[in-house]
Formats: sequence, structure tokens, C-alpha cells
Amino acid sequence: MQVEAVVAIAEGAQKESEKTGSRDGASSEPAKGRETRSSAAERKKTRLSDDKRFKLFTGTANPKLAEAIGKHIGVPVGEAKLQRFADGEVYFQLLENVRGVDVFVVQPTCYPVDQHLVELLIMIDALKRASAARITVVVPYYGYARQDRKDRPRVAISAKLIADLLTTAGANRALFVDLHAAQIQGFFNIPVDHLFASPVLVSYFRELNLPNLIVVSPDAGGVERARFFAQKIGAPLAIVDKRRTEMNVAEVMHVIGEVNGKTCLIIDDIIDTAGTLVKTVDALYANGAASVYACASHAVLSGPAIERIASSRLEQLVVTDSIPLRESAQKVDKIKVLTIAGLLGAAIESIHMETSVSTLFS
Repeated sequence: MQVEAVVAIAEGAQKESEKTGSRDGASSEPAKGRETRSSAAERKKTRLSDDKRFKLFTGTANPKLAEAIGKHIGVPVGEAKLQRFADGEVYFQLLENVRGVDVFVVQPTCYPVDQHLVELLIMIDALKRASAARITVVVPYYGYARQDRKDRPRVAISAKLIADLLTTAGANRALFVDLHAAQIQGFFNIPVDHLFASPVLVSYFRELNLPNLIVVSPDAGGVERARFFAQKIGAPLAIVDKRRTEMNVAEVMHVIGEVNGKTCLIIDDIIDTAGTLVKTVDALYANGAASVYACASHAVLSGPAIERIASSRLEQLVVTDSIPLRESAQKVDKIKVLTIAGLLGAAIESIHMETSVSTLFS
């Protein structure tokens, strides 16, 4: 068996829990009450690190995000061996026991999409055959989501196909971030938790405190996402009327809403070639915008995207680490990355502990 690259997947252990104790001096709170609350806080902090029925694994798509999630919840990334044969076939082996364990696999299906998707399917199959009690796939970026319906004759619905593949491979549950279309949840016959990166992005722009802000949806399909963002940040909403002439080609028509003299914030889920983004920026400036910012959950950044962003009139593009930023994009000062490790870590903890994830939407 010829092997090309070896990926050893492991992360450091949990830091030692903080010690609890009573402070000296008088207090109106009974000592017993203080100890009870302190013990509860310590249990909450260490409950996953002490739980032998919980494990976290990752593939090669975004190991840094998986490691950050592990640090957040206090659990190291599980040990596994992922190799490739000379022809590119995936070989995956678990290096620790998962029998009866609640397993979470972090693997966005980003570029190269097919390679990372097959990795995920093979990891799920290995976990299933190793008798894991439950397998939850944590897919921060869901590839093939843009083909979610038959909008033309004789086309595939790839979003449904991928849902079937994940379920058939053995996934018992799925966790996603900002699906391209919310109805993709209905393609699954297993429980799905759909998170939004908006809370992380909203917090950042609240701190920026941009003057005379207006939120802009780059197309009609993103209005719901932009409206949610606008409500959270307390800003009005504008919409750009966009007509897509062919795949990865969009023609911006006109702006619906008053953007003259305002700071515009474009909200999108995916930035691929950045053609739509740049044309939206130009349209906003043509309508009198004072400055234009943008944010998106998934920085796919294919083809000429990075060059387009760097040479555009965009003030700043804020994205999350759902997809690892390419090295060339890291050199562009306009692009800032925010982490969603805390958001995903909290969701993973809630799913494992069977508690509500609704607080993560605020």
C-alpha cells in the first residue's frame, strides 16, 4: 500500500479546572450557597472533559477550527490516521476506542469539495463500524448547497443528494452553519441543527459603531438573512435587484432603498468569485453610498475573487473561519476573519447534553 500524506489528528488536553473556595470577610450570601454555585460552575466547565462517552474528530478540511472547538469545550481532538494512496484514495483509521461513544466529526466540505466530502463519508463509515453510539456531522460549510431545486430542465438537486449520502454513510445527526437555503434541512431524515453566524458578526459590527448604517441584501434571496441582521443591529434595510444570467455571472440592476450618504453593510452567506459582491459595491457607490462594508459566513473565494476584493472600493470584508482562509487571502488587509469556534462548541455541548440550542440564535 503506497501512502502519500499522513495527517495525525490530535490536540492538547484540557487546562486544569479553577479551584473554588470561599473568600475571607463578611458576606450577606451564605457560605453554603456560594459553594453550591461554585461547584455547579466548575461542573459545567469540566463536564465534557470528564465525559468518557464524548469524542471529537476532524478530517483535513479545517483542523484548526476543530482544535479551537476542542479548546473551547475542553476536549482534545481524537486521535486518528488519515492517509492517501498514490491514486488519491482515502484511508482512515481510528486510533482510539469509540464503542458506545457520542462522536462529533468536524469537516466542512470546502475546496477541494469532492475530496473533503469523501473524507467525511469514510470517517462516518469507520465510526459506524467501530460501534459509535451516535455520529453527529458538524459541517460548518455545506458544499453543493447551491443546487437545491430544479430551476432549469434536466439538472440535479445536489443538496438533496449530499444529504442522502451523509445519512446512508451512517450520520445520526447534523449540525450546519448558514445553509445557502434553509429548506435544505428538510432534505434530511435525521435531526438537523442549523446555526447562524450572525451573532458573531453582529457583535463585531456593534463594536465598530459605524455611522449612519444601513444593511444591504445583495439579492432577493438573502432578504431574510439581511433583515435578521438589520433588526439585531438596529439599522434600516436595502435590497439590490440582481439578475443572474448564467452560473457565477450576475448582473446588478438597481438598488431598492435609500443609501445616499450612508454607510452600507452588505450581508451574504457565500462569497465565491466575488463578482456579485464587487458589482453590488459599485451599484451602492453609484447611488451615493458614503462607504461600503461587507460580511459573509463562508469565504469560498474561488478564481479571481481575492484580486477582485483587493482592487475593489470595499472598505472591509468580514468572514468567519467556517472555511480556512487561503494564504493569498490572508495577505489582503481588507479581509478580516472571525472565529465561530465558540458558537459551534456551545452547540456541540448542548447537543451532547440534550439541552436547547435556541440561546445561540440571540
